[in-house]
Amino acid sequence: MTQQFDVQQEPSPRTQSPAQDRPQAPQDEDYPLERVPRAARYSWFNVAVQRFGQLSDLTQFLLGAALGAGLSFWGAFWAFTLGSVILEIVCIFVGIAGMREGLSTSMLVRWTGFGRYGSTLIGLVIAVSLFGWFGVQTAVFAAGLHSIVPALPVWAWCLICGLGVTALVLRGFRAMGWTAFVTVPAFLGLAGWAMMVEFSRHNVGDLVASAPFGAHMSIATGATIVAGSYIVGAVTTPDMTRFNRNTGDVVKQTVVGISLGEYVLGLGGVLLAYAVKSSDLIAIITSSSGVIGVIVLVSATVKINNWNLYSSSLGLIGAVEALFKVRLNRVGTTVTIGVLGSLAAAAGILDRFTDFLTVLGVLTPPVAGIMVAEYFVVKKWRPQLDASRAAGRLPETEPSWVPATIALWAAASLFGWLGDHYQWWGIPALNSLLLAGLGYIVLGKLGLVRGARDLPFEQPARPAAAIEAETGTAWSSKATA
Repeated sequence: MTQQFDVQQEPSPRTQSPAQDRPQAPQDEDYPLERVPRAARYSWFNVAVQRFGQLSDLTQFLLGAALGAGLSFWGAFWAFTLGSVILEIVCIFVGIAGMREGLSTSMLVRWTGFGRYGSTLIGLVIAVSLFGWFGVQTAVFAAGLHSIVPALPVWAWCLICGLGVTALVLRGFRAMGWTAFVTVPAFLGLAGWAMMVEFSRHNVGDLVASAPFGAHMSIATGATIVAGSYIVGAVTTPDMTRFNRNTGDVVKQTVVGISLGEYVLGLGGVLLAYAVKSSDLIAIITSSSGVIGVIVLVSATVKINNWNLYSSSLGLIGAVEALFKVRLNRVGTTVTIGVLGSLAAAAGILDRFTDFLTVLGVLTPPVAGIMVAEYFVVKKWRPQLDASRAAGRLPETEPSWVPATIALWAAASLFGWLGDHYQWWGIPALNSLLLAGLGYIVLGKLGLVRGARDLPFEQPARPAAAIEAETGTAWSSKATA
């Protein structure tokens, strides 16, 4: 696929500059290290389909089945409710910040409490976490295909699936959007059919009243798993919402996407698990809709896995730029992570699925709590963001690192982990998020939120958003195969 860029000049008496002085089209329309220009933003529905695509896949059935094994139906309902509230709050507030600034998470955190070197840590956490998720999803995809074509071993299917998704992500946000428009409707139709087929064999009332068939799980633990299943996606919401146009769009896509994904698909997975008395995802789907169901459902996994790979690449690009001042090529970075993630899937990363979710559920929320508290309440670096945003550029300086933030992040993460380990009162993921957010506000009031020193920020060459602000020229990109 080649990228063609048209320059649309607004009516102006300004004399055009010579051809050699005109701004050049950006090399990567996904803007990994700069603000997304207004001309590159999308309608809310376009982005919303991708948001829902992240929550409409096999993982939601797997999550529901896991909760059904250890909780009653109503216990699972409250676990989904509490976990969803956490996710929606995080997604909306962090997403609004990303929309306003037009920046990815790994870039935004530099001026929302973490500084250059703190953002390096966040970028690495995001990259490693989503690298793991990429492996998990690839293994689910491969297991489904192996059940249809057992002639190829699971590890071979892992490599085929992982590398296929990698090829898709190389084409960027636009191609990922078209994928969502194809896979999401297909998934919803097939998922609905699978549930109706299985439920027709049982009394739904009896299924709702079923007792869990596995090891007991508390509602707090269930809520933490629900939040953990998407918390990294929630924290990386700016990677997506930087392509939104206004606050209302962010709110609409978040509420619709998370509510449908968690309640409809998650609780459907709970009932399906009760029906077949198993948390084996592939067995559940095969018993309900056969080979066709497996094909469509595992294909829908592509939709969330491309975002795992996409955000993992952005996180690593931001981390390397912050630490070494080297601007990695997005395509090359995507290929590297995709290949390694495919190999990890082949090695069996899915075996630690639940433990992996629990760790993410208490490690990542403090990042969102600090970002929201800084951007909307403390506003230590907000004036710099506001001033530079008007010019379509990034602030001229950035804090090196913020000692109080790093200490608070570590303390909140530890508190969340201990709460989960010792079953303290409340939801560990929410406790760690609130501790980080409220703690940051207190530190801000005490004047303890300050960078060790300011460092000059090297502006990207010819940023598209700055061209819009300075010349009234808007970039519009058209992809042709």
